[in-house]
Amino acid sequence: MAVVTVRNLPDEIHRALKVQAAAHGRSTEAEIRDILKKAASPTGRVKIGSALAALARPLGGVDLGIPRDKWPIEPAAFE
Repeated sequence: MAVVTVRNLPDEIHRALKVQAAAHGRSTEAEIRDILKKAASPTGRVKIGSALAALARPLGGVDLGIPRDKWPIEPAAFE
């Protein structure tokens, strides 16, 4: 796990974080981790795989169970 040090954090911000952490029943460090996690992974973000699956769903979805061709591939000839 990574360690991050925040320098020059104003006292009023630190106090506010301590109060907020106490209100949520956790340590200040745990509160800061939760805040950073929420900031780094917003809920409104569109994930491309989910968007493509949703697009294909009304059309019957995408069948990824198609068997592969079992014949060996011939190498390319450059002569």
